[in-house]
Amino acid sequence: MSSDLSLNIDIKEPRWDQGTFMGRAKHFFTVTDPRNVFLSSEVLEDSRRIVENYRVGIVSPGLTEDELWRAKYICDSAFHPDTGEKMILVGRMSAQVPMNMTITGCMLTFYRSTPAVVFWQWVNQSFNAVVNYTNRSGDAPMTVNQLGVAYASATTGAVVTALGLKSLAKHLPAIMGRFVPFAAVAAANCINIPFMRQRELKYGIPVTDEDGKRLGESTSAAQQAIVQVIVSRIGMAVPAMAIPPVIMNALEKRAFLKRYPVFNAPIQVGLVGFCLVFATPLCCALFPQKSSMKVSSLEAELQAQVQERSPQTAVVYFNKGL
Repeated sequence: MSSDLSLNIDIKEPRWDQGTFMGRAKHFFTVTDPRNVFLSSEVLEDSRRIVENYRVGIVSPGLTEDELWRAKYICDSAFHPDTGEKMILVGRMSAQVPMNMTITGCMLTFYRSTPAVVFWQWVNQSFNAVVNYTNRSGDAPMTVNQLGVAYASATTGAVVTALGLKSLAKHLPAIMGRFVPFAAVAAANCINIPFMRQRELKYGIPVTDEDGKRLGESTSAAQQAIVQVIVSRIGMAVPAMAIPPVIMNALEKRAFLKRYPVFNAPIQVGLVGFCLVFATPLCCALFPQKSSMKVSSLEAELQAQVQERSPQTAVVYFNKGL
């Protein structure tokens, strides 16, 4: 079909240079845009149709480059890059800010009582489990049994960690108690993410050459991917869980919040949301989504397999997940 729009636009890759932090940041500001949560199924399917048609050389009349890129990012925000399946709404990266600002704000507000700590840590880790599974790397499915064991292990570990830290905080200054949720979340991420992606650690994730040709599955690549995701997730939590407690500690000494304590939670949620709008995309951008490693760093068996299939390949690529 003829069109004024060039067919040479590479929409397999992000619009901005992913070799630079700024390029990755622009990319993830688009990917994590909370407004995408409110897009209808019709808009999502229409965007996917535009992208799939363009890939086979079919361009809708009047389609502009900006509209094409918009369709690509809408498509990427809702459909898994490896499986192509529509992702669970709350597990999408565009849901990170509204979901996390609510959950984190409540964790920071209701941190004094043990039941509240248990409940909000459970809610947070349940949400994280959904996100980790939804944004896993690779296309191999997890069985219901594997998913259940991973969820139970990750959530139990997170709650126990939170309670242990809360107990220790009793012997520290009052302000330190406000940072227990952050310490618990950081520690829990180190538990939750590997558990929810344990299948990748056992069987590996797909690795490809520069042209996207699949060369095999690597557990070494899975380990690198999961470490990068853990660092990014902890980084996301730093501003949202470290800055609001300091501000709220000062505000609670003021007459307004003493008189109207009901505003404590809304103000805290708002502060967390403001931090997350920037922290989420900037920390996702710490590492390239299409990560890489040298063939010499792969498992010996896979090295031999790569050398046999593609002897000129020195570096392999993989989707690290989010």
